[in-house]
Amino acid sequence: MIDSSKWHVIEEGLKCVSGKPIVNSISMKEGEAPFLDQARKCMAYGAAVVVMAFDEKGQADTKERKVEICARAYDLLTGIGFPPEDIIFDPNVFAVATGIEEHDRYALDFIEAVAEIKARCPHVHCSGGLSNLSFSFRGNETVRRAMHSVFLYHAIPAGLDMAIVNAGQLDVYDQIDPVLREACEDVILMRRRDATERLIQLAESYKGQDKAAEKEAEEWRGWDVARRLEHALVRGVDLHIVEDTEEARLEIAARGGRPIEVIEGP
Repeated sequence: MIDSSKWHVIEEGLKCVSGKPIVNSISMKEGEAPFLDQARKCMAYGAAVVVMAFDEKGQADTKERKVEICARAYDLLTGIGFPPEDIIFDPNVFAVATGIEEHDRYALDFIEAVAEIKARCPHVHCSGGLSNLSFSFRGNETVRRAMHSVFLYHAIPAGLDMAIVNAGQLDVYDQIDPVLREACEDVILMRRRDATERLIQLAESYKGQDKAAEKEAEEWRGWDVARRLEHALVRGVDLHIVEDTEEARLEIAARGGRPIEVIEGP
């Protein structure tokens, strides 16, 4: 990923990188001519591109604007021969549960826009930055993790291919507290008019739980090694992975087993 807001920096990266890079990003913010000029250069270097849902009027915030801008960009890019499978649309994830009514549809608009973009623009990919979604709850990691997991649970079937998120800070959907999970879904899917107020009230009860969760998380270190490896894989915890893998290998070797069992077992 070659990531810069300055085009000349991106171009220097394209000259140096080996393999197939992704350029982050191009958009129609400055109009069609600069957009297509940058796209042609990316194509010449064999790079894929992240295309932001951004045009001369600004960032797309509604479903209609997201679809309109991405469809227009798709037609322009494929019109110059840009491979559609090398296009990654970012239709903009915005914060929900801010208390501002106009923001209530932001998550649902994103999910619905992704589905429509994938239907309208064959072979493209869609991405999004998840941290924006839960910005209203910064400092409350329990709620933020739940919101991100619930959002992905519904966005992936709609067509979301990738996201910017710390995978180690995602909860397993089925293991989220059902009360919190329902409140997050009410907000993300706009299922009730009072969804924001309910989640804000509920969030108060989760403040300070992160430390308790950390203490609880350490208890798994007392489990047998196969169960510890399974837990680490599901949760994305790599802190003890080297010593746990070696412990599992030694246990298997002691009973005459093969090292491949470490991978094929837990």
